[in-house]
Amino acid sequence: MTISYSKKLRVLPAALVLSLLVVACSSVPVSTSQLDRARGDYVAAQNDPAVASSAPLEWRAASEALDRANNAASRRERSEAIDQLAYLAQQKIATAQEVARQKQAEASVAQAGQQRDALRLQQRTAEADQARSAADRARSAAEQARSAAEQARAQAAAATGSARETEARNAALQQQLADLQAKQTERGIVITLNDVLFQIDRAELSPDGMRTAQKLADVLTQAPQSVVLIEGFTDSTGSADHNLQLSQRRADAVRAALVGLGVPQEKITTRGYGEAYPVASNVDAPSRQLNRRVEIVMSQNGAPIASRR
Repeated sequence: MTISYSKKLRVLPAALVLSLLVVACSSVPVSTSQLDRARGDYVAAQNDPAVASSAPLEWRAASEALDRANNAASRRERSEAIDQLAYLAQQKIATAQEVARQKQAEASVAQAGQQRDALRLQQRTAEADQARSAADRARSAAEQARSAAEQARAQAAAATGSARETEARNAALQQQLADLQAKQTERGIVITLNDVLFQIDRAELSPDGMRTAQKLADVLTQAPQSVVLIEGFTDSTGSADHNLQLSQRRADAVRAALVGLGVPQEKITTRGYGEAYPVASNVDAPSRQLNRRVEIVMSQNGAPIASRR
């Protein structure tokens, strides 16, 4: 019986090769120690998968050499011939192993070189990324600095413009107050509306009174934080009850005119005092005319208006 040992040994596990050689080839009557060593070397090489994969040609040659030695043993050739073929098989097995080791070493060197190149590339890439990141940070810092400078210039320009506008508004307000003959008192700014701005013994504002109310509304619009107290007064002519009611109606008439001109009504309160708190004696007509008046008290910055003493 002729058996291809190389094919069987390539397929079967290494631990079973020698026993199978004895069992399956019980008809082989001859074996030598040299052949046994060759078979052992073959099994050891076969257990290393790198031999067949890295040195396929050399491994095939080794398998064929061992087949020849096994065939010589099966034909009961002389021991010297069998040993010689077994020795050749051992040499080819050793050659296949050496070639496999060399190619593995070369592959390791190549892999190490690739890893080294990859590390170098990675390092250069990281350095380039760091340089780009530093450049980006520098550009960002420069942009922020330019933005901050532009914002500062804009704020300065706005502040200058705002200051000029405020100065202009204050100047206009002071001129309007001067036109209304306003006076600064400890209770606030006081603007007096004379009796001639009302119909005789009535609470309706005359056309001149409405024009004065428009000026008052303009002033109050420019002083949004201010609150207003409108106080009405009469002379001593007539009954005290009539004078009190007339003074209240006149104060309310001024309030209604201001609200109609856009002044918020919650900022305005009124009070009639009748013939109380005269500013002149009531002995003659000019003095009584001075007592017939409406005073508008305007607080500054929303401060409460003090009561009359």
